Amino acid sequence: MNSQYLRTARRRVALVVGAVLALLTAGLMVAGNAQAAAGCQVTYAVPSQWQGGFTADVKVTNLGDAVNGWSLTWTFPSGQRVTQAWNATVTSSGDQVTARNMSYNAAIATNATVSFGFNGSWSGGNTAPTSFALNGVTCTGTVGTPTPTPTPTDPPPPAGDAMATVAAMQPGWNLGNTLDAIPDETAWGNPLVTQALLRQIKSQGYNSIRIPVTWSNHHGPAPTYTIDAAWMGRVRQIVDWALAEGLYVLVNLHHDSWQWINGYPGDRTTVMNRYTALWTQIATTFRNHSSKLVFESINEPQFTGTSGDAQSDEVLRELNVAFVLLLRQSGGNNATRLLVLPTLNTNSNQAQLDALATTISQLGDRNIAATVHFYGWWPFSVNIAGGTRYDANVEQDMVDGFDRVHDTLVARGIPVIVGEWALLSYDYTRPGIIERGELLKYFEAVGYQARIRKLTTMLWDAGSFLNRNDLQWRDPGLYALMKASWTTRSATASSDQIYVRRSGTITSRSLTLNLNGASFRSLRHGSTVLTNGTDYTVSGNTLTLTSAALTRLVGNRAPGVNASLEATFSQGVPWSISIISYDPPTQTAANGTTSSLVIPTQFRGDQLATMEATYADGSPAGPANWTSYKEFWSSFQPDYGANTIIMKPEFFAEVNDGVVTLTFHFWSGTQITYRVTKAGTSVTGSPA
Repeated sequence: MNSQYLRTARRRVALVVGAVLALLTAGLMVAGNAQAAAGCQVTYAVPSQWQGGFTADVKVTNLGDAVNGWSLTWTFPSGQRVTQAWNATVTSSGDQVTARNMSYNAAIATNATVSFGFNGSWSGGNTAPTSFALNGVTCTGTVGTPTPTPTPTDPPPPAGDAMATVAAMQPGWNLGNTLDAIPDETAWGNPLVTQALLRQIKSQGYNSIRIPVTWSNHHGPAPTYTIDAAWMGRVRQIVDWALAEGLYVLVNLHHDSWQWINGYPGDRTTVMNRYTALWTQIATTFRNHSSKLVFESINEPQFTGTSGDAQSDEVLRELNVAFVLLLRQSGGNNATRLLVLPTLNTNSNQAQLDALATTISQLGDRNIAATVHFYGWWPFSVNIAGGTRYDANVEQDMVDGFDRVHDTLVARGIPVIVGEWALLSYDYTRPGIIERGELLKYFEAVGYQARIRKLTTMLWDAGSFLNRNDLQWRDPGLYALMKASWTTRSATASSDQIYVRRSGTITSRSLTLNLNGASFRSLRHGSTVLTNGTDYTVSGNTLTLTSAALTRLVGNRAPGVNASLEATFSQGVPWSISIISYDPPTQTAANGTTSSLVIPTQFRGDQLATMEATYADGSPAGPANWTSYKEFWSSFQPDYGANTIIMKPEFFAEVNDGVVTLTFHFWSGTQITYRVTKAGTSVTGSPA
């Protein structure tokens, strides 16, 4: 890209942002000079009522001069209270109630009507109020003499230390696959949220919680898109619980991003109306909540029908700007609340970071943060293309991405929240995709690399890390390492496994220590401290276990883990080392179909790392035909209890008829070659 094009593009971006700002400011700001109505009529109706609660609809007709900015006041005769409102901001002082206009319904022409509604609570009775006043004038159904109304003052400009707020949110945790689940809270396998869960999160050292919310299944039709009262109440309950535990709370529009927001380029009016209607209701509900509540405009924004990322960046800018202006004009604590804006797809590509930096600069709002997501180098994150280890590729991808984020945003005073991070295929229900030691090295590195760049991280947890039924960590060692990474580094090693053959002479074995600034202290087997020089030696960053120690530790050499060691260091958590006895795995012939083929496999203490698939000419077979290494679990899956390897229908769906050579790689270093022959839907296989 030449420099002339860059200058032209930057001028065009600046013009577009300026135009969007002007347009949205004109459309969303409340006029400052409200006039008093000289006459009005109010219709108050209760369409539904239940024990202790009710819904009210209020219609206000202006009979006098045009109004631009209004407030309606009344007194509840039976001690009722408003619990939630829409299309108006409602505040109360005892029985005295005031409803004020939203930005989009401030104007009421002569003889025009504006409507709003609310949910309320009652105990002794629910007698309807009979007297209302619009801008200080009692509504009698007739026209009187206009009287002046004080001009409302605009909210102060946003001010605050966004960088300090985001720093205080570190570390964070996601309430994943819950309020964002479709269609409801428990649909994706998690239990109902309890306050005890949120208390546990706080007690474990987390300072913030991201509550992803999918709203599209919980609101009415156009034009109001009224959010279900029960759903809003549930969201509010969980937010209030989290705030009560002292957590910062982040709420967003989550899967709405791909359900309907992605159609914005082709239908700007409909999508923008829906987007602003939802955010207006959310803003109104939470306008007086603690400043520890944070809003994020859209989760992982993506768009259809654009010419590419550049145009998608521009339409995302329009939505982000509309979000900021709407929230600021909604008043209360929203005037200065921290707002979070994502990059396109929440990725850390330089072009998308630059686009978001431009938007934030144009807004000139000091209480804005940026957000990206991070799930690691894709081959490692899903175990494809031989990405079985945390290697230089994985680390460089991390360092490069975090550097771009820091240099483009943080260095310019724009704080960044890594709103989601983990590994794409890490799931406690699919063990073995990511080997535990390699997972630990990745998690340790994310903690460190993000911390030194002042990035706040929020772990994506859809139930794989914290068991929400018993509120215990599924892998306490992994949690301990994550917790340590918030303040220091932990040492790791080239592996957390030492494989020892079940037959033959046992020789010494070595691991390379990744000290990460620590120094080696000891090696333990349970409560026993092993002896340096007899059981092991340490030379520089090489830890060697002696043949005598290994012989003692493997005992009778039963297949599998015979002993678990811990290497301790001057800082961080210990590094676990499993001593494993094995014989090379064996396989036998199989017959099946493309939808059901299992390969009998005696693992004999070993574990599967990955699988290759090639045709006779050596070219890759099956899905992802750019690599011979297939994706773990999507194409193949070990079943250690059944002593089989399951070949998935998804693998055979992209395999040509004929012979395919499968090479199974095991963590001991053993490789087994197996050949399958596909003929239509029939598949046979045998060891090579």
